[in-house]
Amino acid sequence: MSPVGDLVRSWRQRRRLSQLELAMDAGLSTRHLSFIETGRSCPSPEVLMAIAQQLDIPLRERNTLLLAAGYAPRFPQRSIHATAMQSVRETLTRLLDAHQPYPGLVLDGQWNVVLANNAALKLAELLPDSLRTPTMNIYRASLHPDGLARFTRNLDVWATHLLGNLRRSIENTGDPALSALEAEILEYPRMRDAMRRGATSETQALLVPCVLDVPAGSVSMFTTLTSFGTPQDVTLQELCMELFYPSDAASEQLLRALAA
Repeated sequence: MSPVGDLVRSWRQRRRLSQLELAMDAGLSTRHLSFIETGRSCPSPEVLMAIAQQLDIPLRERNTLLLAAGYAPRFPQRSIHATAMQSVRETLTRLLDAHQPYPGLVLDGQWNVVLANNAALKLAELLPDSLRTPTMNIYRASLHPDGLARFTRNLDVWATHLLGNLRRSIENTGDPALSALEAEILEYPRMRDAMRRGATSETQALLVPCVLDVPAGSVSMFTTLTSFGTPQDVTLQELCMELFYPSDAASEQLLRALAA
């Protein structure tokens, strides 16, 4: 066995592909792919990238593949606050500002908040300092019993929705930090019971809203997630923008009043 071979096999099995299917998609012989997985053949960087492309492996993990095979990483990872990222940062900030008076966030690969507009920061004032600093994680903020969970009227359904998204992120990326986050959240009081109830509840809604009963009133919101289409940087690929929209006229009025 070899480190790179083990990684290729792990990703192939994660994507539920046979050796024959992957070999055909990547333009390899089944024998060549088998030799790579067993360590009898050391793949070139080009072969590794062809395999990674067909398996839709994230850029971060493509670097890991290259390192395991003894090659240098290909994809840089710059901080969102780096000079080279200034144009991206300014674009994201403009989008967030234009979304006022509705909450908007930019999240990293571990679902930590890296940018937020004023409406989102206003909602964050409902959180204790322990959930806001040093870094605010959207899952902890939403589901921790001291966080927004205590204001969430439909917590069962909302928690089921959020944790379903988190599980899909784990399956797509294989990120152990996300697996640890999921395990942490499932240990929150009554969280497993909430998920069981949420999974069996019936709804006629087109979208799953988050309904918060906050001191200023009740607000119902749905969200959209947006990501960059053609990233060649690890940070850029992992960034996503979550925008909240009011589900009804009363929620819109409340959000506008909060932002005033």
